[in-house]
Amino acid sequence: MRFVIVTGMSGAGKSTALKMLEDVGYFCVDNLPVPMVTKLVDLLRMPNAEINKIALGLDIRSIHSFRELEQSLIALDDMHLSYEVLFLEASDEVLVKRYKETRRSHPLSGTGRVDQGIKEERTRLKVLKDRADYIIDTSRMLVRELKMEMNRIFVENKEYKNLYITVLSFGFKYGIPSDADLVFDVRFLPNPYYIEELRPKSGNDKEVRDYVMANDKASQFLEKLTDMIEFLIPNYVSEGKTQLVVAIGCTGGKHRSVTLANALYEKLLDMEEDYGIRIEHRDIEKDAITKAK
Repeated sequence: MRFVIVTGMSGAGKSTALKMLEDVGYFCVDNLPVPMVTKLVDLLRMPNAEINKIALGLDIRSIHSFRELEQSLIALDDMHLSYEVLFLEASDEVLVKRYKETRRSHPLSGTGRVDQGIKEERTRLKVLKDRADYIIDTSRMLVRELKMEMNRIFVENKEYKNLYITVLSFGFKYGIPSDADLVFDVRFLPNPYYIEELRPKSGNDKEVRDYVMANDKASQFLEKLTDMIEFLIPNYVSEGKTQLVVAIGCTGGKHRSVTLANALYEKLLDMEEDYGIRIEHRDIEKDAITKAK
């Protein structure tokens, strides 16, 4: 029997994750009071039970005290039950934004501020996060990207190292991304903006890519950057890092940075299969929007 506890920060995607597990054949139970967890396991382990894949959703509404939660986890250990903990995480800023967009109140904020409720929730869920087998940070994830990660773990049964990499292009004139872990400046490369026929195009277009990558410095930069990222990834994994944002910037975020971000993304796709990776071009359309105003 495969038993998965799905938990995490309110607003980080627990309900979505449970629905995805249900779609791939898991028997899902959400928001079961913690003292009833062992009773559910006893019921499902009876000789005639036909359920062999179970996902149990636990959130802050299910947990009334640290001691109660710890006792239930110890009881599962004493039952020699093999279980996995999936913890859905997101940054405070993203969680606050999601609550504002949905106009819902945080379960611990009451009439107070959402950020205070989030802070208290992090404290209460620390026991589960410390036991987590998988930590997925959904701060920058689309629903389809979360589904891909879930499939990797629970359908394809691939080894998972709890690291999700975002390769992000941006324009320095619009500001450095606040959530970037590593920032690289490619403004030393010749700028396609000054080539009339290339100016309206972007790094997603072959003509721009060919122009940028024809420069030996671009190829050398890509090689050295890839080598460094390849070195850093296992070290970040061993330190428990779950989200890595690699930001590559040029002046406007349309030509050089997009080209190099795409090239790095393709290199990382070829390197490994045990971490998630996505590409994002933050400012690729901003020049056009600015000029239209």
